[in-house]
Amino acid sequence: MKNCIIIASLLLAATAGAETLFPMPSVPDVTSGDGWTIALGAGTEYEAEYDGSDDYGTEFEPSAIIQKRIGNQIWFLEGQELGWRGLANDPWLLQGGLRFEGGREEDEAPELAGLGDTDDELVAMVEVRRPIGTDWSNWGAARVMAGDSDIGTLGVIAVGHTFAAADPGMGIDVFAFTTFGSSAFINRDFGVDSSQSAGSGLPVTDISGGYRSVGIQAAGRWRFGENWQLQAEAGYEKYSSDIADSPIALDDFEAEIGVSILYRFGFGR
Repeated sequence: MKNCIIIASLLLAATAGAETLFPMPSVPDVTSGDGWTIALGAGTEYEAEYDGSDDYGTEFEPSAIIQKRIGNQIWFLEGQELGWRGLANDPWLLQGGLRFEGGREEDEAPELAGLGDTDDELVAMVEVRRPIGTDWSNWGAARVMAGDSDIGTLGVIAVGHTFAAADPGMGIDVFAFTTFGSSAFINRDFGVDSSQSAGSGLPVTDISGGYRSVGIQAAGRWRFGENWQLQAEAGYEKYSSDIADSPIALDDFEAEIGVSILYRFGFGR
């Protein structure tokens, strides 16, 4: 699921103030004005061992966000993403950059034996988000991620609602999403080529590109004091019938829940 959720909000938190640029909990913004800001912390997440696994485990990870705000735009390093986001011809929110997509190791689970390792990949990403109505209480978004022929392309469409708290950027975002992938993207996680079939004993599986999944995600963010921030998130993703038929997909869905905490350091201009 972590490859498909439209906002890179898993285990990323933001400390918002009165000058928060993006008034949604699912959009990281640790700034409180122009200048550099760093937020460091840690989180834990309960999720599937790999996409399609029916075995779940708990993972602990450090978290870090580095942002440089200049007016109505932010340059950022957030988890697995490096890029730019900003408000263009308000109310359009645009962002683009690079995203690191982790691979899969054969020894992650007994069910993957003989399939070999899947390489890490670097992909380009572009996202656009716009309010539905007069403010950001309801919004729609679209994201495209594209890499070389080994990973292909993923598209995501989402619609959401923000239950805003008193502090700007705090509260809960709930959004539904659907994903579409190229054949290369889908087979990277769920396909079995002839060499993998020979090594694992699983049947050759080649899935066509197109509809991939549908799901729902919630992300909540709350501030404690001036610099401390707590975030909780939960999500559910239902795979397409073609993916569910893959011998790698032991379940036709994936669920996750996580919590993280960060402390913010500001360095001004």
